[in-house]
Amino acid sequence: MIYVFWTCRDKVEAKKIVHELLAQRLIACASLFPEVESIYRWEGKIEQNQEVKVVLKTLLQHFDAVQRTIQMHCSYEVPEILQVDIVQGNPRYLSWVAQETAL
Repeated sequence: MIYVFWTCRDKVEAKKIVHELLAQRLIACASLFPEVESIYRWEGKIEQNQEVKVVLKTLLQHFDAVQRTIQMHCSYEVPEILQVDIVQGNPRYLSWVAQETAL
C-alpha cells in the first residue's frame, strides 16, 4: 500500500478528481485537508495561497495511473504528486485498500 500526497487549487477540483479516481478503482479512499496555506517560490516570485492537501490510499501498481489522472484533470501546471510507501499498518485496513482497488 502507498499514500499519494497531492496538493490542488480548491475543494471542488479535489472532489472532482477524487471521484474520478474512485470510479476507476484506482484509490480506496481520499482524505482532504481543505485549509492548507502554502508559501513557495514560483517563476521567481514568492507566492502564498490557500490550497487543498489530499492524501490518497492505494496500491503501488496504481501510482502511474493515479498520477496521469490527476495531471489530466488538475489546473496546476506542475502539481505536487508524491508517493509515500506504507511499511506497516492495520492488516484489516491494508486488506480493505487492496480489495477496493482490485481491477
